[in-house]
Amino acid sequence: MIEKTQKRILTIAALALIVALVIIADNLFSSFTRRIFNLCGIYIILALSLNLINGFTGLFSLGHAGFMALGAYVSALLTMSPAQKEMNFFLAPIITALANIQLPFIPALLIAGLVAGLAGFLIGAPVLRLRDDYLAIATLGFSEIIRVVITNLQPVTNGALGLKGLPRYSTTFMIWGIAALSVVFILALINSAFGRTCRAVRDNEIAAQAMGIDIARVKITSFTIASFMAGIGGALLGHLMSTIDPKMFAFSLTYNILLIVVLGGIGSVSGSVFAAIIVTISMEALRFLDGSLNLIFIRTQGLPGLRMVVFSILLMLVVIYRQQGLMGKKEFSWDMLAGSPAAAVLKKRFARGGAGGT
Repeated sequence: MIEKTQKRILTIAALALIVALVIIADNLFSSFTRRIFNLCGIYIILALSLNLINGFTGLFSLGHAGFMALGAYVSALLTMSPAQKEMNFFLAPIITALANIQLPFIPALLIAGLVAGLAGFLIGAPVLRLRDDYLAIATLGFSEIIRVVITNLQPVTNGALGLKGLPRYSTTFMIWGIAALSVVFILALINSAFGRTCRAVRDNEIAAQAMGIDIARVKITSFTIASFMAGIGGALLGHLMSTIDPKMFAFSLTYNILLIVVLGGIGSVSGSVFAAIIVTISMEALRFLDGSLNLIFIRTQGLPGLRMVVFSILLMLVVIYRQQGLMGKKEFSWDMLAGSPAAAVLKKRFARGGAGGT
């Protein structure tokens, strides 16, 4: 066991290290490496929001991409200048109400989250009466409806052409600052009375209802909060890429986020954080597999999609041999690290070194 004072010192040192890494990334990383680093922060926000629904409330939602699309488009339309909007909307003019609006990024980001949260509330009220696979199908359907509406709403969203030239407001400090706030918020939420009611609903709805918990209110509140965070994540993603279109928010995006949640451990905040970083970096590290390979016995001219095949095989191995994910439902702690095999080996080495010195 580690003493409380030592835990505080280790926590402060870890936070200082993270801040230093963010500063180094913003100043020294190449543009490509910095983009991957920032994608890790965005996927942390998205994984935490989906884990709030799937992991802590026990719902099975597949509609995250739709709420991300709402957040991305609302933030883009509110931050683009009138000149940029005129350049984008050349097939059909943008509606007058949006043509001359331009807000700073922070208010636009909050409005984007609120719009996504409102959509989550309106969708969740009727849909959350369903359970399990039926709920997953319904949320997936609403996500596709949102994407189709965006594709066909030419005077508002520019249709299939998307929006280009978005201001690059998603800086490294902005993304990782919001990611840190998301971690603190989710930890505070799940350790509050509301978080305990969410876990009670997840574990046994009948028992929770017998205890006087309003199950519908808990589900809708959880779904709305997660939708708000998904809208924030979508807005950050749009301003990081500087361009958005409906194809970005297909079901595969929800699948990637769900993959992170399952791999990290359903019901673990630290698991979602670790898995978001591991999956995002691994997806880019394996990109060379899509190109031509010249191995000793095998040569290929390029197999698009091979990266996802290899990544899926690795994921299957992890799920088969560790079904609860990397962290299960546990959270990272210094005591856990101190009890690891690596820490035991280090203690033995230090003990031997001390004995040899004496």
